[in-house]
Amino acid sequence: MKDIDAWVWWLVGAAALGIPLVVTAMPEFGMLAVGAVAASVVAGLGFGTVIQVLAFIVVSVALIAVVRPIAARHSRQRPQLATGIDALKGKQAVVLERVDGSGGRIKLAGEIWSARSLATDRAYEVGQEVDVVEIEGATAIVI
Repeated sequence: MKDIDAWVWWLVGAAALGIPLVVTAMPEFGMLAVGAVAASVVAGLGFGTVIQVLAFIVVSVALIAVVRPIAARHSRQRPQLATGIDALKGKQAVVLERVDGSGGRIKLAGEIWSARSLATDRAYEVGQEVDVVEIEGATAIVI
């Protein structure tokens, strides 16, 4: 029986590193798996064990050092496109029923919404344009 080539072992290692990547969702395992694939390529080209290990280390560390900070920065950024109720904040609406501190109705983005004034002593009359500053449940808070 022929010994298994080193490049096959590196591919087995890459697959083994892919399992915790899927289970834990830690991208570092994926970067190590790519390092193992690089070592497999180096082994397939006939380089020795020391060069294979160096390829694994260099590629893995480079990916972790470069890709991980970029991924972390992107995960901290808020999406630029507001959706849902966040998209309604800052929009203008038209008063359909008098709006004051206790309630009223507005037409916002083509729909009729319950609304109340942010300032409890302020009232808006039918036909006035108001700005939505917040959404609380199904009620738009307007100024």
